[in-house]
Amino acid sequence: MSRHGRVLVAMSGGVDSSVTALMLHDQGYEVIGVTMKTWDYAENSGGKRITGCCDLDSINDARTLAVSRGFHHMILDIREEFGAAIIGNFTSEYMAGRTPNPCVLCNTFIKWEALLKRADMLDCELIATGHYANVRETEGRWVVSKGRDNDKDQSYVLWGLEQKNLARTRFPVGGFKKSEIREMAAKSGFPQLAKKSESYEICFIPDNDYRGFLKRKDPAAFEKLAHGRLVGTDGSALGEHDGYPFFTIGQRKGLGIATGRPLYVTEIVPETNTVVLGDKEDLNKRTVWVRAPKFQKIDALHGELEAVTKVRYKDKGTPATLRMENERVRVDLHAPVAGIAPGQSAVFYDGDDVIGGGFIDRDPANAWTAPVS
Repeated sequence: MSRHGRVLVAMSGGVDSSVTALMLHDQGYEVIGVTMKTWDYAENSGGKRITGCCDLDSINDARTLAVSRGFHHMILDIREEFGAAIIGNFTSEYMAGRTPNPCVLCNTFIKWEALLKRADMLDCELIATGHYANVRETEGRWVVSKGRDNDKDQSYVLWGLEQKNLARTRFPVGGFKKSEIREMAAKSGFPQLAKKSESYEICFIPDNDYRGFLKRKDPAAFEKLAHGRLVGTDGSALGEHDGYPFFTIGQRKGLGIATGRPLYVTEIVPETNTVVLGDKEDLNKRTVWVRAPKFQKIDALHGELEAVTKVRYKDKGTPATLRMENERVRVDLHAPVAGIAPGQSAVFYDGDDVIGGGFIDRDPANAWTAPVS
């Protein structure tokens, strides 16, 4: 009988989740490792070498580590759920003129549910992952807090976790720096694991060519989107594009035109197949609308609330005033922020604690329209 109980550990085959499993095993937990198969890498890699989470090599690495330490390992096939929810959302968001973050959806709405379902089947009290974050209970509520390593903190992508999930979740690496985790891997007898590079690509787009992926998913739709308009903020014609889903707010390179000065994508208008280009200062926004919000540290947003708001993963955060309006959160930033992309997440913080978050929304009521001449 284990000293602490049974824990299901999500093992991608990378250094962080592997050290998570090793740490818990050494602490006396009965560890069951599980690697989730989300995507048919062999069928969709186009002959390219795949490196990333949950590919065949990573699955084998996770299994080898588990066998070497004497704990169970299994593969959980969630390709059907992943395809319907994550890939379907990815394409539909781009078609709606937004820039999705599939890792947020996958982490909080697919993987956790799959893990908890399997944990219940295996009588595991807890689940654990290799995220650089912490989870704690405060005033009767469970909240995600920032990890110790500021450069690796992943609390931003975990705003969607619900109370019932957080209560059973542990993040063992959250109290360490990445360099310390690599050192632990090396000292545990896995030097190659310690040297593993990190994957920054979207797992189902291993070549990082999301444009090609979108075109392959619906070639007929993109034929109709060819010859869309590139316009200035003043409505002046600047050129044509091959489809607005190929652009994101703040983009400067790959615009397909030369104007003699740097221009940036300031707005995407799918209703008219228009991409608006402007100067850098045109990217600045003071108000953000956030749809489908979820809260952790509070049960709901009542009245006004002051919070630091991050609008992208590496954002340092900006003080803001939050309030609910028509089921969306209105975020009034206390200083202008550039390049706010609809589809990305806005996450609200109280110190290191995640208050909640949601998806940045397009605001059709204030959408760009061609100036009347």
